Amino acid sequence: MTLAIVTGTTSGIGLHTAIQLAQQGVTVIATVRDTARADSLRSAASEAGVDLDIRALDVTDAEAARALVEAAAPVDILVNNAGRGAVGTLEQLSDQDLQDQLETNYLSVARLTRLVLPGMRERGSGRIVTVTSVGGAVGQPFADAYCGAKFAVEGLMQSLAPVVAPFGIDVAIVEPAAVASSFTDSVHRAPAGPYAVQQQAYLDRAATSFASAQSAEDAAKTVVEAATTSAPRFRWQTSDAAVSFAGLSLADLDGSRVLGVTAGWVRPGE
Repeated sequence: MTLAIVTGTTSGIGLHTAIQLAQQGVTVIATVRDTARADSLRSAASEAGVDLDIRALDVTDAEAARALVEAAAPVDILVNNAGRGAVGTLEQLSDQDLQDQLETNYLSVARLTRLVLPGMRERGSGRIVTVTSVGGAVGQPFADAYCGAKFAVEGLMQSLAPVVAPFGIDVAIVEPAAVASSFTDSVHRAPAGPYAVQQQAYLDRAATSFASAQSAEDAAKTVVEAATTSAPRFRWQTSDAAVSFAGLSLADLDGSRVLGVTAGWVRPGE
């Protein structure tokens, strides 16, 4: 049977991705930072009538990641979903704030991907799907550290994809826009300082976006499609809103289109 590792499955997109993959007959190792906080995942699996292999994993722990992959091998699908957010502009961000974003959203993804590659390459097949964000295509005010890490991981995966393709390994990224989940509950907020007015304008706009956000269950359908499709491609968006927003940057050769839009986000009342 096909075996998948899905990270960050306590809630949101990761939880629903694990459930939906299992419903398709995939054997799923669903990782969470703390198994004591996996009650929602267990309940969802029971309600869906599927079995999940729930294991503890802090994705920033390199040795734990290595042990997990070695014990799970062979891994057919890796879904890098675990992530964390941060609100703050560069002057307010510490080096540690930047490092924390890179550790979770970039370096841990690189480590896990590197760990599964040898087995996939030797077997001549595999699928690596990384949940990034529209923030990996479009830089956004007060998301400096988050977008920086997401840009980095998209660049990593886009560079890797053509190299491993001849070995039967497909690499994909999935870019959600606003998704209704508990992700924002754990977002780190740096002190706004002299940028308080602009930051509040940004937060007001973000609140409006999340009020009409896509459901995590719906977003997970795109992740599962990217992981299982017989017609793989590199870049996926989870909604029409994500397509429209990511397109701002992907078709913006001189950068003026993105900045013209995002500048309005930090002006009160816009």
